[in-house]
Amino acid sequence: MRILLVDDDDALREVLTQRLSVENYAIDTAKDGQQGWEHISTYDYDLVILDVVMPQLDGVNLCKHLRSQGHTVPILLLTSQDSHDAKLTGWEAGADDYVVKPFNEAELIARIRALLRRSHTNPLPILTWGELWLNTNTGDSLYGGRELSLTAKEYALLEMMLRDSQHVFSSEEILDSLWASEAFPAEATVRSHVRRLRNKLTAAGAPPDFIATAHGHGYYLKAIAGAAVAYPPSPPDIIVPQATDTDIPNTTPSPQPPAPLTEQQRQYQTLLNQTWQQHQANCLAKVGQLQSAVGDLAQNRLAATAQAEAYRLAHTLSGTLGTFGLHQAMQLSRQIEQEIHPDLYLESSQAQALSQLTTNLHRLISSTITLPLDDAPNASNHDQTVRIMVVDDDPIFLQTIFHQLQTSGFDVSTLDDPQQFWQTLETTSPDVLLLDVQMPQISGLELCEKLRTNPSWQKLPVMFLSIFGDAQTQHRAFSVGADDYLAKPITGQQLSNRIHQRLQRVRLLSG
Repeated sequence: MRILLVDDDDALREVLTQRLSVENYAIDTAKDGQQGWEHISTYDYDLVILDVVMPQLDGVNLCKHLRSQGHTVPILLLTSQDSHDAKLTGWEAGADDYVVKPFNEAELIARIRALLRRSHTNPLPILTWGELWLNTNTGDSLYGGRELSLTAKEYALLEMMLRDSQHVFSSEEILDSLWASEAFPAEATVRSHVRRLRNKLTAAGAPPDFIATAHGHGYYLKAIAGAAVAYPPSPPDIIVPQATDTDIPNTTPSPQPPAPLTEQQRQYQTLLNQTWQQHQANCLAKVGQLQSAVGDLAQNRLAATAQAEAYRLAHTLSGTLGTFGLHQAMQLSRQIEQEIHPDLYLESSQAQALSQLTTNLHRLISSTITLPLDDAPNASNHDQTVRIMVVDDDPIFLQTIFHQLQTSGFDVSTLDDPQQFWQTLETTSPDVLLLDVQMPQISGLELCEKLRTNPSWQKLPVMFLSIFGDAQTQHRAFSVGADDYLAKPITGQQLSNRIHQRLQRVRLLSG
């Protein structure tokens, strides 16, 4: 990807050029706003970094001018001004992000990656195509589980093709995207890089035409029959809800009855039912509070704060019910959650429908004496005990997941107060961190973002486990450094498998 850096500080330009080049970016530089404008008028860039204070044409005015001329390229402003008014001026000029000098290089790189992801068709940091896997956060690349040893240009070429996997890239496009303007490479350079990249992919097990040639047009990724990646591709580490038997015709034989539960699994099911019996009344109390809020809505006296509290209750209830495998009740709670979102203006006419939803939810919860049989986790056969730290503000969920993971052989620590996160993290020293997305005081997204700027914890595997299954929330999680994202509800066996898969991948990448 090609970046333009505009700054009148010679030393900063040199240092950043070297640092960004290491990250596989092609860098053009300019020392003032006028030169920057000339570059942008001549070349196409994936990102523009502007210093605010520069001679001839400052960064804010250049940013305004670019936006007035219809340029949509992401713009990041660099400045020593940390005041609210200075930042507001930058936002109003059309900037996409604002970084204050002196800055942490790792933070700047993370911001750049996030901006570049948001501006591309596929905004996710994990890119896949068949058995090819690229992690743009770490620069790691694998094919069929085998590590690829790529040069910076080979990696950048592969990333560009994965970002827009339906596009045929001409030699000119590749040259413009991957080489700085002063490099002046020939088209033969592109052919050479493509040939070497093909050889490395083939050596790892890829077909010879994995990167195919459209004669007279350019290069593209060949479609792979049965590839798991659609367009745009979903990250490989997100559990996507499977189609139900009402979505597709039944053309396969009836499944065999499940194998009988082991003694350990029976003990787990018993424990889960005991936990449900302890918390069923609490769930019904939450429904009662929701019904009270609906009653206030019917009387046109539901305050904004009460609506926000009702939304929080419905959200927590959704996660709890999903954890216990009560999927129908969870869906009702999710529907209530969506209907009473704090951003929505509610009218008394909506109370009747909400009242019916809460009544049905109360009936389902109160009639559930024994939980439906779900996949109970098996004990792990791994020799080394894995330490798991789980952060979630729902104590019922924490209690349930503690038993799920402990039954699978993990050493589990739970935390329901995110404000004690750092102290607990240091004490626990986990091998894997599980985070909820939405929590009071500080969200899981904020914790993950801060974790990635801490040298001691930058490489700790972080998995989000959340009731939010939408693509936007998943993208936000990956943009702040998540390694995996799982949507509640999830069975104990699924969660155990995903944790072990994540640890295997960490071991593979660490060599």
